[in-house]
Amino acid sequence: MKLPKMTKRYCPKCKKSTEQKIDLYKSSGKRSSLSFGSIIRAKKRGLGTGTGNLGKWGSKPAISKWKRTGAKQSKKSTLKYTCKECKKSTQQSGGFRAKKFEFK
Repeated sequence: MKLPKMTKRYCPKCKKSTEQKIDLYKSSGKRSSLSFGSIIRAKKRGLGTGTGNLGKWGSKPAISKWKRTGAKQSKKSTLKYTCKECKKSTQQSGGFRAKKFEFK
């Protein structure tokens, strides 16, 4: 996906529209095993709920109809906008999927 290096955008710090530099936000780190989705799946299996046999004997798989099908084709990327006047950065709310970014 081709994006411009600079854009005019509202800066919440300056409280006006200013020229802003666009960068790709570098997110690092690995998801933990206790991430939100993992906790929900563990609860569906009957683990970590504190009642019953905690799914140790004769447990069913976590809802057989609902199944994780695999990785997506692309990661969600977040853009970082840096104001030229006050040098403050803001992240893009949300994010969108694209395999490749090119700043021209």
